[in-house]
Amino acid sequence: MSTAQRTAPLSVAIGAIGAVQNAIFPAVAAALGTGIGGSGLLIGLGVGIAATIIGSAFSYFGWRRTTYTVGDQDIRVESGIFSRSARSVPYERIQDVSLAAKPLPRLFGLVAVKFETGAGGSDDLTLEYLAAPEAERLRQLVRERRDDDPARTPDARGEAPHEAAPADTMLFAMTTRRLLTFGLFEFSLAVFAVLGGLLQYADNLIGADIWNVDLWRVWFEEQGSTLAAIGPNAQAAGAFAGVAALVLIGMTTGIVRTVLRDWGFTLTRSARGFRRQRGLLTRTDVVMPVHRVQALVIGTGMLRYRFGWHSLRFVSLAQDDAGESHVVVPFAQMDELAPVVGAAGFRLPDEETKWQRASTRHRTDAAALEAAAFALLAIPVALFAPPGFALIPLGLAVVMVAANLYAWEFRRLALDPEQVFMTTGLFAPSTSIATRVKLHSVELAQGPMARLRGYATLHLGLAGGTFAFAGIPLAEARAVRARLLSTIAATDYSRIEGGAEPARDHALSDAQPGFSANLRAT
Repeated sequence: MSTAQRTAPLSVAIGAIGAVQNAIFPAVAAALGTGIGGSGLLIGLGVGIAATIIGSAFSYFGWRRTTYTVGDQDIRVESGIFSRSARSVPYERIQDVSLAAKPLPRLFGLVAVKFETGAGGSDDLTLEYLAAPEAERLRQLVRERRDDDPARTPDARGEAPHEAAPADTMLFAMTTRRLLTFGLFEFSLAVFAVLGGLLQYADNLIGADIWNVDLWRVWFEEQGSTLAAIGPNAQAAGAFAGVAALVLIGMTTGIVRTVLRDWGFTLTRSARGFRRQRGLLTRTDVVMPVHRVQALVIGTGMLRYRFGWHSLRFVSLAQDDAGESHVVVPFAQMDELAPVVGAAGFRLPDEETKWQRASTRHRTDAAALEAAAFALLAIPVALFAPPGFALIPLGLAVVMVAANLYAWEFRRLALDPEQVFMTTGLFAPSTSIATRVKLHSVELAQGPMARLRGYATLHLGLAGGTFAFAGIPLAEARAVRARLLSTIAATDYSRIEGGAEPARDHALSDAQPGFSANLRAT
């Protein structure tokens, strides 16, 4: 394919329907602004029709003026009605090609093709919309023309292999029961935010000023009189029913959001990498090359951690729509994460992993600084607030000291010949795992207190993210930096980017005394 191509003609219909949706708000606003009646309805209808016609026209001319060309070295997209723009993205800069099918385009058999460059946001290239077979064909064609495609790796004779790729291996899938359980832990009260937004327009519909403070004061007084008359038992039952209703709404909202996002979640492993498919209304299909996975992050939640549930994310230049690393396992037990971690070329920490905690000086300083803020707040509270209120910030200061002392137990770092492990978090611990050969930089940072007390923060830089561990004694932090820099200096990054295994030498062996042994005394 070397000639300019247009997206699917049905994209114009999608744009026209979108124009109708976009015309609803100005039409309703025009009708309400001119009064609900005959003239107001006519004005609103006229505004809606005009907005629909204009939007549909822009959709048609935008489609006519948008073309894409798949060349030998890059993919080029030209667009613009009045001002023209032409973007070219070389194949070696494309991190991933993902497909997304929103509800309306899915009805027409259309999908959006996104070429992820690793820069994220507007720097990614998107084609809206192509027919599903054409989108899949384009994705395969772009992958074949990328230098890092496994199917193009030459054999010993310099010829591309022709044997069939191995079948995909299922690594993880979400059953309906697992999905509903996940939804219960995704408790959300977002529905009330939507209701709050709708209240802004309620006064035009119900004829009452809902922002009038006196109106709410009178209503609460009436309700208070009613509650006082029904007795304490009925009040307790009403309060319980209110809390139960709130919990039910939060759980229902969480389940709905989870089902819409993760319905049919599957993660498979193929010769090209990890393929993730998910979504009920908007169906996404993302493929992540294995060698572009820079690190792993195992996360959890404050409640789900108590039941052993965790999530797994891949750190890479490509990201999900929310701007976060790709979630490859959203809700699983730790033993279910192990096959995915192994397939990505990493390993989980085990009983033999020797952990190192931060300096006790850093622990003491962090607790003292956070407690001091609340202790100072107690002074104006004691001067201007009623007696006894000063105990509140003083109590919070004690809580902060206890929290920091306890959280120190969960801040740990470990270094072995191939990987770096970090754990942080008090109520919801998070574990980060990075491969030493994929680290790009090592930085030691010290603030005034750290310089005075003799510790530093270790920053590990890698493509798509950064890891930081605070409070390492300065001498040991320098030793860690030297060891990691020896790994970086011995790494051929061109071979890593090409998908090959990097050369390993004595710099990775750590034959000398281990990191944890050197750092054990703090």
